[in-house]
Amino acid sequence: MNRISPSILAADFSKLGSEIESVKNADYIHFDVMDGVFVPNISFGFPVLESVRAITDKTLDIHLMINSPSRYISRFVDAGGGIITFHVEAEAPESVHSAIDEIQKLGKKAGLSLKPETPSEALLPYISKLDMVLVMTVEPGYGGQDFIPEMLPKITEIRSMINKLNPDCELEVDGGINLETAKLCVNAGATVLVAGIDVFNTTNRAAHIEQLRNL
Repeated sequence: MNRISPSILAADFSKLGSEIESVKNADYIHFDVMDGVFVPNISFGFPVLESVRAITDKTLDIHLMINSPSRYISRFVDAGGGIITFHVEAEAPESVHSAIDEIQKLGKKAGLSLKPETPSEALLPYISKLDMVLVMTVEPGYGGQDFIPEMLPKITEIRSMINKLNPDCELEVDGGINLETAKLCVNAGATVLVAGIDVFNTTNRAAHIEQLRNL
């Protein structure tokens, strides 16, 4: 059974409380943080995260699309993050290790994300200690992009790596996820599905989450 992480980037922020309530049967709430440098868009940060933390007991699945994310790990944990995922491309190799260690020492789950052009081999120095790998199936930085089907072999490669080196690690996919592409990702080895527009543009969101969960 898949885990579902609706991305509130696609929610209506004028009624964020009710939007989150409408996806209460999800496993996680996905929170995209963009700095306008690592990616060309800017989203939201600590005040919004703290507000979300105050209205839900769901695990907050934080995706940091920012440069030098290690500077902010403790602040994202303090603000309510439960899973902190950052990009392998955003830190020097030695800083990646220390950032993973810091997240886990603070009692939270640590994840690494890969841009579409980054090969799966970039995970090898870290995968044995990770709680989650996030494969971007679009270019990070914008919602509403089309799924990149060339990422499916990459998902399969990473699933093989996880099975061999760290079977408890979750494999998350994010970008262009709908019922059709989610099925492809699950068949390739994904276990956590991030869906933004696909969930929040659906009238019966709870039922749609169950469909995704049971693919």
